Amino acid sequence: MNGGGNIHPVFDRMLGREVKEARLGQRGLVIWLYGLSGSGKSTIAIALERRLAAEGFFTQILDGDNIRSGLNRNLGFSDEDRSENIRRVAEVAKLFAQAGVVTLTSFITPRRDLRELARQIIGPADFREVYVEASFKTCASRDPKGLYAKAAGGGVNQFTGQDSAFEEPESPDLLVPTERLSVDEAVELLHRNVIDRIQAD
Repeated sequence: MNGGGNIHPVFDRMLGREVKEARLGQRGLVIWLYGLSGSGKSTIAIALERRLAAEGFFTQILDGDNIRSGLNRNLGFSDEDRSENIRRVAEVAKLFAQAGVVTLTSFITPRRDLRELARQIIGPADFREVYVEASFKTCASRDPKGLYAKAAGGGVNQFTGQDSAFEEPESPDLLVPTERLSVDEAVELLHRNVIDRIQAD
């Protein structure tokens, strides 16, 4: 139940985005990193955040495991729950971007429709789609959380890439191939891609 006529937004009376961005000296943006578990999303997000912070930018990371341990702890991994997980995260990321915060998200986001949902909620102008590319085989060999080994033994339901499909993107804003790039190289590539967008005019 959504409250119908009992909801009265006051967005028009709130302090504007331009005031917040001017105070921070930057422009808000959502950098949406996605890919298989173990592809390097969180590692790259953390490293990029540290670099941006050192350069004076105000940032926030929204990470899949962190969000599922709090805000979205009531969600599973069915198609419906995955959609709701991304919807909630996109709404939160949108709020951060509108406050002028450079927001990095790290979510598998396995389906194209989920990526499009996030883009539409956040708004194309504030959304940078970044595919962190690594094969299932490579991610399984890395297996930083032990999930691939657990999934192979039947201990993980709806595991992306095994029981649940991962849809390759058709035209991401940026592709970061972590099988060929070091973390530093990946961060440099991503930094070059976003720095002009987040710097104040």
